[in-house]
Amino acid sequence: MGEPRKYISQQELSKHNKRGDLWISIQGKIYNVSDWADEHPGGELPLFSLAGQDVTDAFVSYHPGNAWQYLDKFFTGYYLQDYSVSEVSKDYRKLVSELSKLGLFEKKGHCVFFTLCFMALLFSLSVYGVLCCTSPWVHVASGGIMGFMWIQSGWMGHDSGHYQVMATRGFNRFAQILCGNCLAGISIAWWKWNHNAHHIACNSLNYDPDLQHMPFFVVSSKFFNSLRSCFYEREMKFDSVARFLVSYQHLTFYPVMCFARINLFAQSFALLLSKRKVPQRGQELLGMLVFWIWYPLLVSCLPNWVERILFVVASFSVTGIQHVQFCLNHFSSSVFVGPPSSNDWVEKQTSGTLDVKCPAWMDWFHGGLQFQVEHHLFPRLPRCHLRKISPLVKELCKTHNLPYNCVSFWKANVLTCKTLYSAAVQARDLSNPIPKNLVWEAVNTHG
Repeated sequence: MGEPRKYISQQELSKHNKRGDLWISIQGKIYNVSDWADEHPGGELPLFSLAGQDVTDAFVSYHPGNAWQYLDKFFTGYYLQDYSVSEVSKDYRKLVSELSKLGLFEKKGHCVFFTLCFMALLFSLSVYGVLCCTSPWVHVASGGIMGFMWIQSGWMGHDSGHYQVMATRGFNRFAQILCGNCLAGISIAWWKWNHNAHHIACNSLNYDPDLQHMPFFVVSSKFFNSLRSCFYEREMKFDSVARFLVSYQHLTFYPVMCFARINLFAQSFALLLSKRKVPQRGQELLGMLVFWIWYPLLVSCLPNWVERILFVVASFSVTGIQHVQFCLNHFSSSVFVGPPSSNDWVEKQTSGTLDVKCPAWMDWFHGGLQFQVEHHLFPRLPRCHLRKISPLVKELCKTHNLPYNCVSFWKANVLTCKTLYSAAVQARDLSNPIPKNLVWEAVNTHG
C-alpha cells in the first residue's frame, strides 16, 4: 500500500498567498508556484491575485491541455481537504473539454491573414494620401485611415497575446511586435501585463486596471473612498480635482477617448523604462523606436502645421472608437471590491461583462469584443469561433441562472453614459467631506 494522502484545509491554503510563498490548488492538488512566479508566461500578477485558492477554473481557461504535464514538479504532496466543485464549474469544465475535443482552440481560420492584408491596405492608403496627394481633405482622411489601421492592429495584438495566431511562437512574437510596438506605438509587454490582470480580476475596482481611470472617470461611488490600486500599487485619491473631473465625466467621456491613446503611449514607456522585469525588453524598445521614427516622419511630410495637427487629431480620434469599445463591455456591468475569488470564477466573468449585438458582417469592426462574455470564459479561443459557441454559453448561463447581458451598440453606449452620469451626480454631493478648491467653487456657485 502507498503512503496515505496528506491533506490541508482551505484555511491553511489561504495563508500561502505572499511573495515567496505562493500555493495554489488545481483539482484538489496543492502546488507551490513561488519559484515559478518570475517565469510564468502570463506574468506574476495572476499568481499573486489567485494564490491561496483553488484555481482550477482559471487554469483550464488560460492553459492548453499540454500545460498539465508541467504541474508535477510543483506538487507539494498535499491535497485540499475540503475540495468541492460547484455545478456551474462542472458544466464549464465540461464545455472547455468539448471545445478542446473539437479542436476549436487550434483552428484559427483565415481571420489573421485577412486582418494583416486589411492592415497593409489601410497603411498604404494613408501613406499614399500623405505623400502623393495635395488636397487638405485627403490628408485629414488619411489620418482617419491610419486610425482605422491602428484599430485593426489592436485586434491583432489582442489576439496574439491570448493565443498563438501564427504558425510558430517566433512568428507570433514577430506579429506582436509588428502590430503593437512598430505600427501602433503600444508595448505588447505592457498590454499583456495590463490585460492579464484585467481578465483575472474582471471588474474588481481595486484589482482590475481597466476600471482605474482616476481622476478622469469612475464607474462607482466606491472610488470616493480613495481605493488603493493593487495593480499600480498606489492609492487612487479622490480629491478636489478628481471630484471636479468626475462630476462632468459623462460629458467628457467621448472627447477624452479621442486622445486616450496618449495614455497608452505613456503607460508603455513607463513599464519599459521601469525596474520591473520585462521579457525581451530590447525588442520592445526597438519596436517602439520604429514607431516613433516612421509616424513623426510621415506627419512631417505634410505641407503645414495645421494639416499636421489635423492628421494627428484624426488618427487619434478614429482610434478612440476602439477605446470606447473597451469601456462598453465593462463600465455598466457589475463591479466589486477586493481580490478575485476562484470559487465563483464563471459567475464573476459573466456578471462583469457585456456582449454587443451585431450582424456577422460587422465582426471586423468589433474585433471579437462583441462576444465579451464568451471571450472572458474562453480567452484562448480564436475570435472566428466566438459567434459559433455563443449559443452554448447562453445555454450555460440559462441553466445556472447566470447573467448573460447582450445589447445593441447604441444601447451599450447609453448604459455606459448612464453609469458615468450616476457616479457624476453622486460626486457633486457636497455632503461628502472632500476638500474644495477655487475652480470647484467657481463652477458650482450657482449649482
